[in-house]
Amino acid sequence: MVRKQQFIAFGFIISFVALGVAAMRMPQNQPRNLKVLPQDISDKALDSFMHSYNKALGVKCDFCHVAINNMPDSLNYASDVNPKKEQARKMMRLTIQLNKEYFYFDSTKRPEYLNVVVCITCHRGDPMPADLK
Repeated sequence: MVRKQQFIAFGFIISFVALGVAAMRMPQNQPRNLKVLPQDISDKALDSFMHSYNKALGVKCDFCHVAINNMPDSLNYASDVNPKKEQARKMMRLTIQLNKEYFYFDSTKRPEYLNVVVCITCHRGDPMPADLK
């Protein structure tokens, strides 16, 4: 009986520690600075967009986002200090415009969420497409 109680107590402790570690890793109410993507975009959708940009350009988040106090593991996602971020916004507007003008057949989707022409269409894993080098 004592062993069972110890096992249950140990399980609760492990659960609380795991939840605490997960909570520390999840960004809490980070400020947003969205100028192209919709303000009401979910965190999950925003993360999905950003990860697709990572893959399409073969870069990590610090390619466009700046570190907080020179700590590479902590990024200030809202900052506009890095000029590459504004260039990325221009490219996002370009893909949205292309999709809206040439591929907007489903009016139930917002143009920002169309994905016929996407970053990887031209970049193919390279931050600077071959024909622009």
